[in-house]
Amino acid sequence: MVPLLTRMACRAFAVLLLIAGVGFGIHIGLAPDEEVQDPRLAAEEDLRAADAQQQTTRDWHREYAQTAADNNAEAKAESIAEVASDQAKALDDTYADILAEEEAEEEQESGPVDLGPVPADCEGYSGNKGAGCARLLDHGFGLDQMPCLESLWDKESGWNERAHNPSSGAYGIPQALPGEKMATAGDDWQYNPNTQISWGLSYISGRYGTPCDAWAYSQANGFY
Repeated sequence: MVPLLTRMACRAFAVLLLIAGVGFGIHIGLAPDEEVQDPRLAAEEDLRAADAQQQTTRDWHREYAQTAADNNAEAKAESIAEVASDQAKALDDTYADILAEEEAEEEQESGPVDLGPVPADCEGYSGNKGAGCARLLDHGFGLDQMPCLESLWDKESGWNERAHNPSSGAYGIPQALPGEKMATAGDDWQYNPNTQISWGLSYISGRYGTPCDAWAYSQANGFY
């Protein structure tokens, strides 16, 4: 009897071992090659990735804003420099004009300039206009050009040899710009009407042909 029980116990133990081995094998077969990742770790990695992306975006915006600010500051600096340069130039021009007027007054020591005789054909004109009519004929223009010349320089300077445009710097009867151009006609260009008129007529002849052509251009454009 005892041996029978022993054999049955051995068989039962063998069956249990077999079942345990099969279960262990199934467990091994079903287990993945790699361990399953904890969902909480995956979420933390996603958050870190999102934070890194946001930081990159913030850095880009900060660099863009700094670049824009630098460009704006540079543009303002250039604008301020241009304004300062223009103001300095205006002061220099003003000083030059004052100096030119003072030099003209110092050079004009002999009183009024002798305008010379007025031809009979120009007897309807006197003063600087009489000198202008005489110089007109000297330059080979006909007397028919005098009304145009009179209107042109009435508009420009009123035939005033000291006329000065403070905004442009134009000077004298013909409003030469700059006035120093008239030095080609004489050293006394700052105060001598004859010198200014001679230069003005040469300018008109070379640029427009006749005083009437210059007057027509001035009427159409506001200047000549």
